[in-house]
Amino acid sequence: MKQFFLASILAGALALPAVAADYTIIAPANPGGGWDQTARSIQSVMQSEGISGNVQVQNVPGAGGTIGLAQFASQSAGNANALIVGGYVMVGAILTNKSPVTLNDVTPIARLTGEYEAIVVPADSPLKTMGDLVEALKKDPGAVSWGGGSAGGTDHIAVGLIAKAAGVDPTKINYIAFSGGGEALAAILGSQVTAGISGYGEFESQVKSGTLRLLAVSSAERIAGVDAPTIKESGLDVVVQNWRMVAAAPGLTDEQKAAVSADIEKLAKSAGWQETLKTKGWQDTYLAGDAFKEQLAKDVSATETVLKDIGLVQ
Repeated sequence: MKQFFLASILAGALALPAVAADYTIIAPANPGGGWDQTARSIQSVMQSEGISGNVQVQNVPGAGGTIGLAQFASQSAGNANALIVGGYVMVGAILTNKSPVTLNDVTPIARLTGEYEAIVVPADSPLKTMGDLVEALKKDPGAVSWGGGSAGGTDHIAVGLIAKAAGVDPTKINYIAFSGGGEALAAILGSQVTAGISGYGEFESQVKSGTLRLLAVSSAERIAGVDAPTIKESGLDVVVQNWRMVAAAPGLTDEQKAAVSADIEKLAKSAGWQETLKTKGWQDTYLAGDAFKEQLAKDVSATETVLKDIGLVQ
C-alpha cells in the first residue's frame, strides 16, 4: 500500500507541467518609446498566455540603445532568462557611436514587428506627389529640407537612400533632426521644413484630418488601409522598415537558445500578441532562425553603406 501511495505521488509529480522560465527584458530606452512599448507588450503577453511566469522589464536608456546593449552583453552572458529588445535604430547607433559592442555580441532570436516610413508635406504644400518632391530634390538638394528623428536613425537613413536612388549626392541632403516626434510634427505643420519623414503612426491622425498630405510609404507593396503609393511606385527602388527585434544573451548553449526561440515563437503566434499588433498598429514581421540572421547581416551592411554615403560614418 505504501509503495502504491509513493508511486501515485511520483506519477502525479511527473504529470505536472514544467515551470516556465522567468525572464528579465532590457528595454534600452526611456519608458514610453517604441522599444519600451515592445518590451512591455512582450511582458504582458508572455504572462497572460502562460508562456512564462514573472517577466520583468528594465529600462537602460542612452546612445540609441548602445548603452543598454553593452550592459546586457557584459552582465548577462550565459543567462538564458535575459532578453533585450532592439531594432533598426540600434544598427545605425552602433555605427555612428562607434560602439565597441555590436549585435554580434548577443544572440539575435527574432524580428517581431516593423513600421514603414511615411513621407508627408503640409496640406498647402505645392508638392502634390512623391514625384514632385523627387524633382525638387534633384533640382536643388539643399533647398529641400527634411524633418525627422535623430541623425543616423531610420528617418535619416531613408532620406539618404531616396537621394541615392534619385541620383542625388547623399551628402547634399538637408536633413534636420528633431529630438522628439512632437517637435518634428510642429515643424512640419508649420512649414518650417519641406517634408517630414517618420513612422506612419506618427502622422496618421494629421493625415486623416487633412492637415498633412501623405506622399508615399516605404513598404515594398501598398499598405492595407493606408491611402498612399509606395516610394517604389515613384520610380525609386527604396524599401525601408523600422523593425524591432528581441535578442538573448551571449554564450548560450544550443539547448538554451532553442528554448528561448521556442518561447518567442509561441509569443509571436499567440492570440494575445496578434491582438497587441492590431491595437498598436504594428506590422507582423516575425522572422526567426537563420533567415533572420541573414536578413540582419544584410541590414547591417546596407546601413553602413548609406551612413558612409551620408557622411555620418567614415
